[in-house]
Amino acid sequence: MSVSISLAGRTALVTGGGRGIGRGIAAALAAAGASVVIASRKRDVLDATAAALAHLPGRVVPMVCHVGKKEDLERVVASTESEVGPIDILVNNSATNIGQNDDILALTDEMLVKMVEVNVLAAFRLVNLVAPRMIARGAPGSIINIASISGLKPQPGGMLYSFTKAGLIMMTRSWARELGPKGIRVNAICPGLIQTDFSEYYWKDPERAKELAGDQPLHHLGQPEEVASAALYLASDQASFVTGHVMVVDGGATA
Repeated sequence: MSVSISLAGRTALVTGGGRGIGRGIAAALAAAGASVVIASRKRDVLDATAAALAHLPGRVVPMVCHVGKKEDLERVVASTESEVGPIDILVNNSATNIGQNDDILALTDEMLVKMVEVNVLAAFRLVNLVAPRMIARGAPGSIINIASISGLKPQPGGMLYSFTKAGLIMMTRSWARELGPKGIRVNAICPGLIQTDFSEYYWKDPERAKELAGDQPLHHLGQPEEVASAALYLASDQASFVTGHVMVVDGGATA
């Protein structure tokens, strides 16, 4: 039996939707018929992605937004609702990793504040903006937070990244518990090493990439589309009984 997923008539907001995992998720949602707003800081990247995805059934709308700024988040939510439609699916994907440092004692207050601002506070603010609107409409909503396997185990040289992703995972579970009775499902995806610009430090050197992939039961680097498939499922009615779940997509690296 084959099951096709349709998101026709639904609106999604994907932060960091211009490239990498966010672009992959935007493509998957638009291919299923959703109208998708992709939000990030760089207009040229957003426009290029929207143009590349223009052939898909769902509309892809670029909106410039710095997720670290509360006023930008407020504006992008308001613009999405006025120009595209009420948000049914929220994907918190934007992230930074400025605190990557082999010397854990060299990390600074400023690094911590920035990491929390982008990796945690942005998701917190967006859920607070979007969830009340979902509840008021009485329509089922899906919130998907892109965490990381680094939130499940410490990333070497990446304490701040691991800390913020672990926080996002716990927030996901808490939101799921509190918002489930109000019709909103909240889940997280924990990717392993996915071949994107964000993670190129780990795969750009062929020998390093081969070594990392060789440690996994599935000996290839993950692709954005493989994370996107998980997000598409979690966004859809096929996952209507799934909330508070942390879906690991890592080629078996944590097995």
